[in-house]
Amino acid sequence: MRADAKYKVVKNTIKTWILQGKVKPGEKIYSENELMKIFEVSRHTVRRAVGDLVHEGWLYREQGSGTYCTHRFKKIKHGGSEKNIGVITTYISEYIFPSIIRGIESHLSEEGYSLIVASTDNDIEKEKQCLENMLSRNIDGLIVEPTKSASDNPNLNYYLNLEQNEIPYLMINQFYQSISPPHIILDDEHGGYIATEHLIKLGHKRLLGLFKNDDLQGVNRMKGFFRAIREHHLPFFSDMVITYTTENRDEKTVDEVRALLRSPNRPTGIVCYNDEIALNVLHVTRELGLKVPEDLSIVGYDDSHLTEATEVKLTSVTHPKMDMGIQAAKWIVSQIEDGGDETFSHSKVYTPELVIRHSTREMGEVVHTK
Repeated sequence: MRADAKYKVVKNTIKTWILQGKVKPGEKIYSENELMKIFEVSRHTVRRAVGDLVHEGWLYREQGSGTYCTHRFKKIKHGGSEKNIGVITTYISEYIFPSIIRGIESHLSEEGYSLIVASTDNDIEKEKQCLENMLSRNIDGLIVEPTKSASDNPNLNYYLNLEQNEIPYLMINQFYQSISPPHIILDDEHGGYIATEHLIKLGHKRLLGLFKNDDLQGVNRMKGFFRAIREHHLPFFSDMVITYTTENRDEKTVDEVRALLRSPNRPTGIVCYNDEIALNVLHVTRELGLKVPEDLSIVGYDDSHLTEATEVKLTSVTHPKMDMGIQAAKWIVSQIEDGGDETFSHSKVYTPELVIRHSTREMGEVVHTK
């Protein structure tokens, strides 16, 4: 490894220790000799890396004593200085996320805060990078949509470090259950339930559920799907549910739905994880010459702009989008300015509703087309 590369590894690793809380403010870091052994590098490389971190304000030296971690995250009540809130979402440029961000920005701008936005693409390593970048910018607060919230997450130290340094943070859409942070979410189990019950009440008995299983939203929507089937005593069958992950979403859902819709015992109704997946299903029905809702009823989720984007207007479960963003911004500002809002101390849960459009129909009903 070249000298420049070794220097960057030493510098970035020490910075990560600080950001994760492994080295706390006021705590002495390893000596030069110890760092040389840990990284197997020369004294010059260690001194160069540590010197940069001192210059950038991550570390400070005390003559004759050693090198220490600065109180970098200690916040002073603002008096006209720049105020920054970080927002980390799984995605930015598509689907419902622009509405959430607009809601956040609308309130923060009124309060004089600037917004720093980043996205993880629902990738855990990218989440780590986003957290390090946000913490490096010394933000006042953080709003986060968790990455792969149904899985164990190796980045929890960053959130615990935020707590230790009294930087407020809030999770939206879901949260990491192992640390149970303040959060604003949707009752996704109820959403999955009402979507499924709607089809059952229309007389559908052979249903298919399409759910993402690496995010808690999908897991909980699937729970609602099964709860409705149990409560209404519908028969179970082996291919009743298709699950997928962030990485295999399009390929797996399209291929497996196509195969099921070609079978003689195809489902008559499909409950989809979200409106994007519902549109994928619509594309498959066109390819196979099936009509919606005449041959197949479809329910989406999130009541996004996509529900009105095709010739078949989608029945869908609501998502608060803009209001969720506004409430998240209000909570963060309240925590920074006043120490918290007693009316919403830890969590807020929205109850979704069903918006019925033209993609579902009662079994046996004659559909008249123009």
